[in-house]
Amino acid sequence: MTSPKPPEIVVIGGSNMDLHARAHEPVVMGSSMSGSAGISPGGVGRNVAENLARLGDSVALVSVVGDDPIGDEVISYTEDVGVDCTHVRRRADVRTGTYNAVLDSSGELVAAVADMAATDEFSPLVVEAARDLIKGARGVLVEANIPVRTAEMAIDLAVEFDVPVGFDPVSVTKARRARDLIRPDRELYLVTPNQAELAALTDLPTDTDTEIEKAVRSLHDRGVGVVWVRLGARGSVISYLDVYEEMPAVSADVLDVTGAGDAMLAAFTHEILRDVDLVEAARFGHAAAALTCGTHDTVRMDLSESLVRELA
Repeated sequence: MTSPKPPEIVVIGGSNMDLHARAHEPVVMGSSMSGSAGISPGGVGRNVAENLARLGDSVALVSVVGDDPIGDEVISYTEDVGVDCTHVRRRADVRTGTYNAVLDSSGELVAAVADMAATDEFSPLVVEAARDLIKGARGVLVEANIPVRTAEMAIDLAVEFDVPVGFDPVSVTKARRARDLIRPDRELYLVTPNQAELAALTDLPTDTDTEIEKAVRSLHDRGVGVVWVRLGARGSVISYLDVYEEMPAVSADVLDVTGAGDAMLAAFTHEILRDVDLVEAARFGHAAAALTCGTHDTVRMDLSESLVRELA
C-alpha cells in the first residue's frame, strides 16, 4: 500500500469557536440593540489551515482543543474541509477556546472577548510529537497566539530541517511578547505584521512611510527574508531582496472583517507553493481577504482558487 503524501504546509496555532454578533443599528455602549449572530470554528492557525485546504492545498494543523463538545465540533468541521487534524491534541483539563466578537453595522470590530484556555496550554511537546510532519513539509506557518516557548520549538524544528518558516505576530501584545523569536541566528522566511505589530516587533515608530521602511529593514537585519506589512484599507507593503513595493487593497463590500487577515496569509502561501512572484502572490492574498470580508463566515465557505483568481 502506498503511504499517504505528507502535507505540504504545516500550520501550528490556535483552534477555537468564533461567536459573532453584528449590530443592525449604531452601537451604543452599555445598551442592547438589534442585530444578528453566528457561530463558526475559528482560531488564527485553524482559519489559515482551512483557507489553504479550500484553495486546494495539502495542509496539516498542529493545535490543542479541549476534550469537550465544542472541541469535537471544531475538529470534525476542520477535517471535513480537508485539513489533516491528526496532530490536534485533545486535553480533558482545559476547555476549547471561544472568541466572542461584537461588530458594528459596517462589519468593523467594536470589542471582543477571547477565552483561549486550550491555546494557552499548548505545550512544546505537542510540536515535538509532530517532528516528522514538520520534517516532510515544504513550509511551516506559526502564529503568535500559542505560548512563546511552543512557537520557539516549532521554529527551531523547521530551521533544523531547513523548512521555510512564516510567522504571524497576530496582535500588538503577542508581537511584543514574541519579539525575541526573531534574531539573526534563526532565519525566518516570512513575517506578516500589521503596522502596529511592526512597531511592537521592532521597538521602532511606524507612523510614516519612512518609519515603516526603516522598521522593515530592521527585521531584514534580524534574519527575516520577506516582510509583508498589512496596512488595512490602504493595502500592504512587501519587502524582500531589492524589492520594496506598496500594493493597494482590493475593494470589497464589508460584512465582517473577521478572518480576512487569515485568508490573506493562506492565499499568499498558496501562491508561494507554486513559485509565483511574491508581489503577485500578495495581490492574490488581497483578493482572498476582500472575498472573506464579503461574508459573515470566519472562512468563506465557497472560497476556491478560481474565485480568488477571478477577483485578483
